Amino acid sequence: MSGNNLHSNESYSLWGGRFEAENDELMKKFNASLPIDKRLWRQDLIGSKAWARAIHKVGLVDQNELEKILDGLDLVMDEWNTGVFIEKEHDEDIHTANERRLRELIGDMAMKLHTGRSRNDQVATDVRLWLNEHLDILKLNLNILINVLLDRAEKEIEVLMSGYTHLQRAQPIRFSHLLLSYVCPLNRDFERVEQLQKRVNVCPLGSGAIAGNPFKIDRKCLANDLNFLDVSHNSIDSTANRDFIYEFLFVSTSIGISLSKFAEDFIIYNTKEFSFIHLSDTYCTGSSLMPQKKNADSLELIRGKTGRLFGRMNGFMMTVKAIPTSYNKDLQEDKEALFDSYDTVNSLIKIAAGVIDTLKLNQEKMKDSLSVDMLATDLAYYLVRKGVPFRLAHSLAGKC
Repeated sequence: MSGNNLHSNESYSLWGGRFEAENDELMKKFNASLPIDKRLWRQDLIGSKAWARAIHKVGLVDQNELEKILDGLDLVMDEWNTGVFIEKEHDEDIHTANERRLRELIGDMAMKLHTGRSRNDQVATDVRLWLNEHLDILKLNLNILINVLLDRAEKEIEVLMSGYTHLQRAQPIRFSHLLLSYVCPLNRDFERVEQLQKRVNVCPLGSGAIAGNPFKIDRKCLANDLNFLDVSHNSIDSTANRDFIYEFLFVSTSIGISLSKFAEDFIIYNTKEFSFIHLSDTYCTGSSLMPQKKNADSLELIRGKTGRLFGRMNGFMMTVKAIPTSYNKDLQEDKEALFDSYDTVNSLIKIAAGVIDTLKLNQEKMKDSLSVDMLATDLAYYLVRKGVPFRLAHSLAGKC
């Protein structure tokens, strides 16, 4: 394939016909998003192939043009896969980069690919494809963590310890009971991911910039081609909707909070004052000054990075809270928040699973934390079974 009929590909742009002057260099850098959104390269090419097939069905490209476009997109995908794709200075975003390279490979025929499509519905489609795929990975990692907790709970069901309320010794519990208390919120988080995935799995492609598509594209067929479950119902909402992203940011924050509580408990239990557990060296670090120190930095970072997750959620929701209806460039900020939160929450889950799987228990210390006064509630229950009103039984047990 040849690109002999190219025109100024060094500054290839998806727009600019009505402009007489180029952007200021600072504006170009300020506007560019390729360093962030190039992570969508595969989804962008998959969406473009589906779009090429869709416009072929309505006669906007012929069979020969379709085959050359698809072959060219496959070549671009191979370059990304093998790490030889060359980004250029004027590649504004992943959509520009991919289309610029396609034009270099197959010539001006590539310019037909974008017929009836806007970057507005293109990027919304790319992000949904990416997130839907990566929610499967998130569910897998959550399942692994939950199963690690369940395995240890089953293995150490006979281990007793003090249960705490207000960080005061309250009642005797099994260590397994504590572990299962972490499973419950993680199960709820898993359900939130599943519920979110249904809302993510909706195809906005074919919505155009705002007013839809005039070429009678079969959007249901397009959605099926991309393995979406449904199509979006309003072209204005389709291009502007990012609630699925801030819902993901909330779910990530919820997972972080679930793990932060666990981390705080185990930081306390790992101290010399408690010594209920011993963390593996593989999940601890030391002090640069005090040679004897073994710090639970894995757990402290779980706790700390939860604040990062909340910050991403809060920041992006503030970004979208008052922008006018339909697409605005503010929405370009969605991907940095999305990708960073996805990476962060998965690292939290994996570290938590490793910590739980490798820690050791000091069963004697856990047993020593138990004392007779912790059975005061049981004494009150005993009196209740003998017919004493609970309020009176509570008072008598307290006096005892």
